[in-house]
Amino acid sequence: MIKNNTLTHTVGYKIIRKWLAKQKRKPFAFQEEAWQCMALGQSGLINAPTGFGKTYSIFLGAVIQYINEHSKDYTTKKNNGLRLLWITPLRALAKDIERAMQEVITELNLQWQVGSRNGDTSLSERAKIKRQMPEVLIITPESLHLLLAQKKNAELFKNLTIIAVDEWHELLGSKRGVQVELAISRLVHVKQQLAEDFTEPLTAVKHTTKPQYLLKPSLSIWGISATIGNLNDAKSVLLASLKQEGIIIKAAVHKKFAIEAIIPDEIEKYPWAGHLGIKMADKILPIVNANKTTLLFINTRGMSETWYQTVLTLAPELAGAVALHHGSIERELRRWVEDALHEGILKLVVCTASLDLGVDFRPVETVIQVGSPKGVARFLQRAGRSGHQPDAVSKIYFLPTHSLELVEAAALKEAIAENIIESRLPLLMCFDVLVQYLCTLAIADGFYPEQLYKEVKSTYCFSEINEEEWLQILQFITVGGIALKEYDDFKKVEINDGLYCINNRKIAMRHRMHIGTIVSDAMLRVKFISGGFIGVIEEYFVSKLSPGDCFTIAGRNVEYISIKEMTVLVRKSTAKKTIVPSWNGGRLPLSSQLGQMLRKKLNDANNDNIDATEIELIALKPLFDLQKKLSAIPLQNELLIEHIETKDGFHLFVYPFEGRLVHEAMAALLSYRLSQLIPITFSFAMNDYGFELLSDQPIPVDDSNVYELFTEHNLYEDIQRCVNASEMARRKFRDIAVIGGLIFQGMPGEKIKQRHLQSSASLLFNVLSEYEPNSILLKQAYNEVMQQQMEELRLRDMLQRIATSHIKIMYPQKLTPFCFPIKVDSMHRETFTSEKLEDRVRKMQASLRNL
Repeated sequence: MIKNNTLTHTVGYKIIRKWLAKQKRKPFAFQEEAWQCMALGQSGLINAPTGFGKTYSIFLGAVIQYINEHSKDYTTKKNNGLRLLWITPLRALAKDIERAMQEVITELNLQWQVGSRNGDTSLSERAKIKRQMPEVLIITPESLHLLLAQKKNAELFKNLTIIAVDEWHELLGSKRGVQVELAISRLVHVKQQLAEDFTEPLTAVKHTTKPQYLLKPSLSIWGISATIGNLNDAKSVLLASLKQEGIIIKAAVHKKFAIEAIIPDEIEKYPWAGHLGIKMADKILPIVNANKTTLLFINTRGMSETWYQTVLTLAPELAGAVALHHGSIERELRRWVEDALHEGILKLVVCTASLDLGVDFRPVETVIQVGSPKGVARFLQRAGRSGHQPDAVSKIYFLPTHSLELVEAAALKEAIAENIIESRLPLLMCFDVLVQYLCTLAIADGFYPEQLYKEVKSTYCFSEINEEEWLQILQFITVGGIALKEYDDFKKVEINDGLYCINNRKIAMRHRMHIGTIVSDAMLRVKFISGGFIGVIEEYFVSKLSPGDCFTIAGRNVEYISIKEMTVLVRKSTAKKTIVPSWNGGRLPLSSQLGQMLRKKLNDANNDNIDATEIELIALKPLFDLQKKLSAIPLQNELLIEHIETKDGFHLFVYPFEGRLVHEAMAALLSYRLSQLIPITFSFAMNDYGFELLSDQPIPVDDSNVYELFTEHNLYEDIQRCVNASEMARRKFRDIAVIGGLIFQGMPGEKIKQRHLQSSASLLFNVLSEYEPNSILLKQAYNEVMQQQMEELRLRDMLQRIATSHIKIMYPQKLTPFCFPIKVDSMHRETFTSEKLEDRVRKMQASLRNL
């Protein structure tokens, strides 16, 4: 806090307070603290609940700073250059942020311009921004790297005083977050180079008589985060290049949440995943009718299409007042939905994670979450879309997709009450992103490696990079490394008097087209043959369609005609039955924090320690009683294992409650360790609660060996042996190769098909494996398999927990409520049947009730 020359005496502060008073608002203490810290050029992280003005805590600080510098002509001074760079993870956020900023600018009569630059920005708008930088630029990480690829880009940032990274928790722990780290390291360096041009050097601050808030400010960096468990780590990563400790400003306000589970009329004692939610769709109608606007969050884009159609079928009178919003819908349609939400003309929006972050929709009164959100932070983020004002209550309903998810509702309530939020672990040594970044600088003004090495090493991600790895990266971008040096395509960067630069126009053009490529499945645009785009869809889904097939997208039934130049041509369809696309990436694993709370709730249920307010656990009592009768409910310090024999064979069910990915790795690991004891073959299935091993012979797990089977001893080596690590790394390498520029994805409208990309990546993988086995990109592929796909650290933590727990082995005579959903999950893989899955499950449920 500023003690002397206090900010409250300045012109800028007084003007902002007057404007807020006119709006019948006053600043929160955390906002004023941020403004004062910004006046000193400090940096940090702001943490506040959704709806409490995090955007204003930085934007108004920038305005105050500007008015103080130009108190006599702040209403007339134009073309000030870029002062505030606002980095946002989602394009959808830009318009809402721009709207809020423009309101302030207009009412204060500032001559500021606010610009946006992202994948949706037109070429003419980009050219306009380049000619005259606006005072505020809202930009995505990828588009920021495109700016860094321009010649003489330092000129664009010479007046920059503040970098704001919005929703930093969303970027942290991703390769887009690494892009932000590298971009910040560059901008910090640019400002340091320009510092000598300041009329009053920063080193003179201590000796000047001028008030500190009137000095030419240095570059300050501020992160904005609503929900994250490791704030200190988030701050350290963001500010690493500044070499400042920075501060964390936490809002001393309490956001109120009202969480209510929608209880099914009948609790199925043998639940199975996915089917229950849509059958309870009629229960959301009273909620929708009772509120001005409701957001209905669905975890997957495919199911959001199904829900949209179901709601219209149940309540046709809502036609025109219901909309659909997800990332695969055409941009203009998404924007229309967002504008309609602001205007309050929609009763219901069926949406996915596309509306998770930061967008301020004040008319939204309530939120409905369908199915498990898989994490506490994600649930809070979605809840915060309602009651998006200070002191307003954020109302959210939880609608389960199967009975056992009601335990998660109870777990979420307790986690929120105890403020247990997931952490986001930062990524380390993402060499593919670094390779791309070096080529980005090389097509701009080039770089000197000795100087850039210090910049790169200043980031958190690459703080441990050594000179040997750095030299290998430089060798890779100049000659293709040891294995690829005979191929001209990999000789991208030239060295001229020590300056590393790309002079080949073709290479530069290709690189610009793929700057910021964070790999996803190839997307094809969907267009009516009569004209008009309606969305995008993944290549793998279209590859299964034949002309005449009907599918649903953006809430419309369409008939597939053909593909032409990466565009799917369709016509309107009146077909009653259509295929719902299943976009990849919809099966998020349960977070470790939610898994922990889930085990605690089961512990309470086992001990009949259920509070009268926990209606979810009370409703599940018949299921819990049956589970106890047939087997057991594990205590918090127990691992439950069930041996069950059926006509299918011998089943081993294990319930760690650690999430799908950990269970998949553990099933493979346990299978391998058992195979070392006796010759045995397994198939396995898993969900977020547990996993199943199935064999045609008894599975040798008992009290004599169970702890040895679940030990962390030789974990890394056993994982390498139990899974085809090489094949998994090969798939990972495709993503790394695309990001690192080893594979060209094709020109716009002529994208290379995914199978061809994989073929090219596999060839490169083989070459590197044979001729350059120590390649850092190969090592990265194997590391990502272990850390991301196998979740080795979380698996190790689970095994350490089990080592100090009691393992309870039970022998039920038939399937139990806990194992039933896992068994059903395994049936998805049985393809040799003409019987519908739902009919088969009903028969199984009936047979179990009759036993």
